Amino acid sequence: MDGCDGDGPAVLSTTEKTAVAAAAVAVVRRFQIESAAGRMKAALSRRRQRLLLQRVLDAPDCITTSQAVVQLCAAIGCVLLPRATPRWWMRRRAGRTWEDLRVCNDATEDYFREKLHMSRRVFMEISEACAPHVQRQVTFYRESLQPEQINTYALTSGVRAVCDVTAAILRVYGEKISWATGVRKQVVLRAFLDKGFPNCHGAVDCTHIYVEKPANTPSENHFDRKHRFSVIAQVVVDLDLRVLDVFVGYPGSCHDIRVIQLSSLLRRAVEGLLFRGPPVTLPGGVTTNGYILGDNGYPPSEWVVVPYGGINQHPDEERFGTKQKVARGAVERAFGRLKGMWRLFLRTHMTNLESLPQQFTAVCILHNILLDAGIEFDENLLWEVDANGVRRRVDLGIHRPPQPVSMLTSTHEAHALRNALAQRMKHV
Repeated sequence: MDGCDGDGPAVLSTTEKTAVAAAAVAVVRRFQIESAAGRMKAALSRRRQRLLLQRVLDAPDCITTSQAVVQLCAAIGCVLLPRATPRWWMRRRAGRTWEDLRVCNDATEDYFREKLHMSRRVFMEISEACAPHVQRQVTFYRESLQPEQINTYALTSGVRAVCDVTAAILRVYGEKISWATGVRKQVVLRAFLDKGFPNCHGAVDCTHIYVEKPANTPSENHFDRKHRFSVIAQVVVDLDLRVLDVFVGYPGSCHDIRVIQLSSLLRRAVEGLLFRGPPVTLPGGVTTNGYILGDNGYPPSEWVVVPYGGINQHPDEERFGTKQKVARGAVERAFGRLKGMWRLFLRTHMTNLESLPQQFTAVCILHNILLDAGIEFDENLLWEVDANGVRRRVDLGIHRPPQPVSMLTSTHEAHALRNALAQRMKHV
């Protein structure tokens, strides 16, 4: 700063004047930017209702049953958006289905059940529970969708939303798939006891999820016995069709025995983690801590009880086989309900083999949620009309073994358990 020799006022130099002017301009400019940002955010807030869901995909007003219930998994194999495209929850799309689902009148419940096969209450509960995991903040230029809109888009359009919604469901509802404990365990055990199987905890079976020929992997690995490419899902259910355990991901060429050996079921059974209840004594002094029911695709074991098999059966064996098949039929009914609602898993489709296990597991979780909510299943979903106009039952992807597997690996204890159960049935 330049000054006079005496007591005169100080004078700024040219450099200092330039710096002060630049600072003043910067302050004014920042104020203008912040004011503009505030006005834009206020405008976005006022226009929220009419800016939501600008059309990218022309979602139909009537979604067919093939697009049913929580179709967050129906986006498997969809083409990803170009890298330059904003994340899907920021995209602009028209209301249509979402706006229809927001309408609340006398027809609301029917509309939700037609579109999603669930009540509006159940849908909103799922949306609210997943909200912290799928909601995004409003940006400077765009508004993010609300959680229920994100879920609806995943349910009805089937784009990238599936990845985010699947992750949210697994994170929030992971405990929905678990081995029965406490009061629920007693209900499960009592139901199987009434069918003639004391201390039985569930029934196991596998279903094939048909896929297009996988890329970057040996195709013969996924080529199953029915000459289709598939991935195997092993599921354990109780008599209420509730999924207790699910294991997905191995290629369709794997045998059911191999799948159960690779799953955690075998390890947990051997380590005593599955069947912890008090033992039950059967005829002949045979005791069991617990077991599950399986078909002849599994060898008899101390924890998997299968039918006798064969042609010329003793009446006791035939009686046992009939009752075992009836009880074990819960797995097939569960597959029917699950695949009937999420019909994507009835069709051959392209998919990411890495994400398929998570997506199928998420559908099993939703299956349990709908059971808990008392949502009824329309049996007509188990039928379809083929290209020739003939009505036929849908293929649930259940591959029955052509003949019982070898029992060479079975133990004496395994046969003793089955024989004791058969003997007990004679006196019940």
